[in-house]
Amino acid sequence: MPTAPTLGNWIGLCALGLIWGASFLGVALALDGFGPVSIAAGRIALGAVTLAAVALIARIPLPRDPRIWTFTAAMAILSNALPFFLLSWSQQHVTSGFAGITMAAIPLFVIGLAHVFVQGERLSVQKAIGFATGLVGVAVLIGPGVLTTTGSALESVARLGCLGASLSYALGAIVTRRCPPVHPVAFGVLALGIASVVMVPLAVAVEGLPPAPPLHAWGALVYLGLLPTGLATLILVGIIRSAGPSFLSQVNYHVPVWSVILGVVVLSEELPGRFILALAIIIGGLMVSRRKPVQAAPTP
Repeated sequence: MPTAPTLGNWIGLCALGLIWGASFLGVALALDGFGPVSIAAGRIALGAVTLAAVALIARIPLPRDPRIWTFTAAMAILSNALPFFLLSWSQQHVTSGFAGITMAAIPLFVIGLAHVFVQGERLSVQKAIGFATGLVGVAVLIGPGVLTTTGSALESVARLGCLGASLSYALGAIVTRRCPPVHPVAFGVLALGIASVVMVPLAVAVEGLPPAPPLHAWGALVYLGLLPTGLATLILVGIIRSAGPSFLSQVNYHVPVWSVILGVVVLSEELPGRFILALAIIIGGLMVSRRKPVQAAPTP
C-alpha cells in the first residue's frame, strides 16, 4: 500500500519534471542527425548501459524470481518501447500542443486504473477534482492551438497514437507498483535491457544506421539516455514503490511548465502571457489532490 509522500518523494517529483521537461529540447537537437525511432532506441540503450554500470559497480545482483522478470518485461514495453515509438511516429503528424495535452492526461488514466488495481489508491471526489484542475492548467499553458490541425492525412491515426502512448505510460506505472519487492537499479536494468532488445533491431530495420550525425545531435542523444531515460527510471521506480503511481503521475503537469521555462532561458523564446495563470491553476490542482481530508471532531 502506498505511503504518504515524503520530502524525498516531492524532490524526486520536481527533479523528474525538470529532467523530462528538458527532454523536449534534447529530442529537437537529436532530430538533426537521427530518425525518431533511432532516438527512442538510442536513449533506451544508453540508459540500459548506464544502469548496468551502476549495478556492476554497486554489486547489485539481478533478481532470479521469474515473476519479477515478467513485470520488468511488461514495464519495458509499456513505459519505454511502446510509448517512445508511438510518440516518435505520431509527433510527425500532430501539433506539439496536442501531444502535450495527451501526456497531461496520463494522471487521469492512472487514477482510474489505480482505483481498481492498487490497494490504498481509491478514487475520491477531491482527488478527481484536483487532477482535472491540473489538466485545465496544462491546457491553458499550451494555449488555444492545441486542437489546430496539421493537414496531415495520418493526423487522426497519429492522435490515437498519442492517446495510446498516454495509456501505455499509465499501465506501466500500475505494473511497476504491483511488481514484487526488487531493488530499483536491478528493476531498471532489466526493463531498459529488454526494451533495448526490442527497439534497437527495430530502429536498424526501419531507419538503418545514421550516416554522420553532427556533434550536437550526439550530445543530445547522450543526454536523453543518461538523464531522461537512465536516471529518471531509478527515480520513478523509487517514487512509485513508495508513494504510489497516482502521486508520480502528477509529474506530467510539471513537464510542460519546465519545457516553457527552458525554452525561454536556453532558446530565448518568448514567455507566454498565460504562463503565470497556468502555473497557478496547476499548483492549485496539485494542492487539492494531495490535501488531507479534514477529520470530524469526535462527539462527546
